[in-house]
Amino acid sequence: MANLPRFTQAQYEFAAHIRDPESNPKPADVEARRMKIYSELFFNNVEDFISNTYPVLKSITAEDNWQKMIRDYFSNHLSHTPLFPEMPREFLKYLETERDDPKDPPFIKELAHYEWIELALMTSDLDSDIDWDHIDVDGDLLNEKPIMSPLAWPLTYKYPVQQICADFIPKAPSEQPIYLLVYRDKKDKVHFMELNPVTALLVQLLDEDNGLTTKQMLEVIVKQLNHPDPDVVFNGGYQIIQDLKDRNVILGTNK
Repeated sequence: MANLPRFTQAQYEFAAHIRDPESNPKPADVEARRMKIYSELFFNNVEDFISNTYPVLKSITAEDNWQKMIRDYFSNHLSHTPLFPEMPREFLKYLETERDDPKDPPFIKELAHYEWIELALMTSDLDSDIDWDHIDVDGDLLNEKPIMSPLAWPLTYKYPVQQICADFIPKAPSEQPIYLLVYRDKKDKVHFMELNPVTALLVQLLDEDNGLTTKQMLEVIVKQLNHPDPDVVFNGGYQIIQDLKDRNVILGTNK
């Protein structure tokens, strides 16, 4: 710092004080009242942005602990983008790779990811990558390869994140994995679906680049389940495929 020009030193001092005013003195030539306004403005903007993205996490966290967590993120996390819409993703990175507080609930990373995914899908531009020239929207869903929307994302969690609220705080992971599907419909509205294990397996097969037709996927599932009545599994699976098509999770079939 001593070797830097004075105006550069002032910039570093200014930024350091804004990020962590208790540990870094303000620049000597800046009035305390004005400096306080800057500090509160920056912090409150960040806190407001994160609160809007993670409302459940905030609601189950004591206000004092929430403020301390946001301050720790604001003071110590090195963001890799200046874009405000990316700030919630930076906060998720902070929770996943930097924060290690035993007072935090064990599901904090999963809950944060679950809450962030809605914003991520809402702002995604993956729909621009859809090659409609190779998709038959009215194709044979049973005998042709179904094409899954890039705006449909299968998720797996250990905790029932979709149920967590102030009245329900799980103490341990669920006995079985939690399977969810988040997708954006034609009106750009984001939806969440809870999946049973069989539907989750079908969605997994849909999401893989395996070249299988719907009929072949259902045959794989029937074989894995070894169900006494294969027609029940087959017909039920095909109904799910049709429902996913109606929801815009499946766009059509491969031409």
